[in-house]
Amino acid sequence: MTSQTTIDKAPPPQEPAAGPAKGLRGHPWLTLFSVAIGVMMVALDGTIVAIANPAIQKDLGATLADVQWITNGYLLALAVALITAGKLGDRFGHRQTFLIGIAGFALASGAIGLSTEIALVITFRVLQGLFGALLMPAALGLLRATFPAEKLNMAIGIWGMVIGASTAGGPIVGGLLVEHVNWQSVFFINVPVGIVALAFGLVILKDHRAANAPRSFDIPGIVLLSGAMFAVVWGIIKAGEWGWDSPSTWAWLGASVVLFAVFAVWETKVAEPLIPLAMFRSVPLSAGVVLMVLMAIAFMGGLFFVTFFLQGVHGMSPVDSGLHLLPLTGMMIVSSPLAGVLITKFGPRVPLVGGMVATAAAMFGMTTLSADTSTFMMSLWFGLLGLGLAPVMVGATEVIVGNAPMELSGVAGGLQQAAMQVGGALGTAVLGAIMSSKVSADFAGNWKEAGIPIPADPKLEEAAEFASVPTKELAKAGLEPPVIDKIGAVIHDTFVSGMHLAFTVAGAVAVVAALVATLTKRGENADAAAGSAHI
Repeated sequence: MTSQTTIDKAPPPQEPAAGPAKGLRGHPWLTLFSVAIGVMMVALDGTIVAIANPAIQKDLGATLADVQWITNGYLLALAVALITAGKLGDRFGHRQTFLIGIAGFALASGAIGLSTEIALVITFRVLQGLFGALLMPAALGLLRATFPAEKLNMAIGIWGMVIGASTAGGPIVGGLLVEHVNWQSVFFINVPVGIVALAFGLVILKDHRAANAPRSFDIPGIVLLSGAMFAVVWGIIKAGEWGWDSPSTWAWLGASVVLFAVFAVWETKVAEPLIPLAMFRSVPLSAGVVLMVLMAIAFMGGLFFVTFFLQGVHGMSPVDSGLHLLPLTGMMIVSSPLAGVLITKFGPRVPLVGGMVATAAAMFGMTTLSADTSTFMMSLWFGLLGLGLAPVMVGATEVIVGNAPMELSGVAGGLQQAAMQVGGALGTAVLGAIMSSKVSADFAGNWKEAGIPIPADPKLEEAAEFASVPTKELAKAGLEPPVIDKIGAVIHDTFVSGMHLAFTVAGAVAVVAALVATLTKRGENADAAAGSAHI
């Protein structure tokens, strides 16, 4: 049986609702509230750690690659497991899958807070991502099974806004916790939130299962896709250390290409494929997936460096750096409803193209950031970035899920989230590698040009990747304040030059995304609901 056979099946009927929801269990709006708590926790963790990264790096003595893997491990695990988790929900029930995800995510968060080594932090971040993957498609499955067709889009829109607002709000919440408590609190906070979400879920959520649930899982497909994505991200991250002309770099990247190719062939042979490739015959759906990846590369990759810029170059506290990102957060929250109205009225194409053009303009504008940049100019570019991202966050469900066959809407929902998480991981890896290479290329020349009367230390070159000046250590080494100031200027200038190159690449990616957005359109299934519940 081929994947085409799977697509041509009649859609499995959902468990019919008995009528208007009575009491708490299964009430549509209470269901939305319940799943929003869990989804908020997962989305928040995607960016909240960006503010905590400098503190984690200093406390645990992590390298740039280590810090990248705190983010990449989480995003990659989340991305790899999302579609598989959606199938688990179809097979065993979305309610059970959601509750297991909540409990596991909270426990993994607590374990990170208790970790004293960077390797443990990364390990538990991977576990966080795996459990988080259980939540996302299960939440969408619960909404589709609970809401009637005429109110499903409103529910999914609110669900998307929660994700967007949580993603954007991470830096502010992280800043408050890091400055007033410690970096561990960024993870400990998920424990009480998880307990509340679990309690609400046990009381409110109603189990919904497809009558013809899948009975097998594409284990080889899972292994092949996981290996392919690991190979490409690892190769890109290590390129900064090995060099882009290194055989090791290209061996990993080549291995990823081979694994992706084998995965594609395998998916055409297996009875129940992980990703039915026939879905991608829809040009708008394929464009929507590519658009999500490119948007996340620019957004998540760029945000990674902004926090180091604010705290290192401008010397801001974690809270101050989070507050300086408020224009980004606020604009995403304020403009998301407007984006929803525009997408409903005009379709997704024009808002998505306009959003990515604004995102590109913001990225190119941020190449002007320096130690002398005013708060007003930073706010201008951060606000423009939030304005550009909102239509993509809100419109992705309609473009991807709406253009998928109804029987594959769950897979499409997982694919949408996977695309965003893979893009985030690749963005951090790609821009991190570009940044590291630029720092390595410029540091020695900047050091010599500054006329510093001591040899350049490799540890100081590494410090330039974080915009971190080890003032106390330099003073203990007997260096005079004027020399320390010169070293600090070299570190900051080198970091800024690397950041500018990373933002330039992010802007170019956003331009490509704007072109891809011209291929999107509203899907025929955008208004269809899987369930028959009533409010």
